[in-house]
Amino acid sequence: MDFFTAMEVSASGLSAQRTRMTVSSSNLANASTTRAVGGGPYQRRDVVLGSVPMNNGGPGVSGVAVQQIVADPNPPRLEYDPGHPDADVDGYVAYPNVNPVEEMVDMITASRAYEAGVTALSTAVSMAERALGIGR
Repeated sequence: MDFFTAMEVSASGLSAQRTRMTVSSSNLANASTTRAVGGGPYQRRDVVLGSVPMNNGGPGVSGVAVQQIVADPNPPRLEYDPGHPDADVDGYVAYPNVNPVEEMVDMITASRAYEAGVTALSTAVSMAERALGIGR
């Protein structure tokens, strides 16, 4: 694997982790949204990642890509609040199926993975610069 392939693999990971952080941020921002665009409460989203073979990496060298962003199939959380404008006839309000603690853990792991990708990318760049310095 050459330096450019290593950088390409790292960049694919950075892009995937950025998407994970964006989706988790959106989930946290909508944790109390009882009226979404499609009707009903906001539905938590999840990122599905998959491996993608690198063009110039040779056999067995893969990067990562976002395959899709899917809605969490779990039902909404029901809370009794008869005074809420979105309460049903029994007084229950359907809130999004977002667990703030779980979202924060997802954001922290995505952030740490992003940091690791930046370190790997920096190392590949440094090695490429040193290799160029040998020829001088």
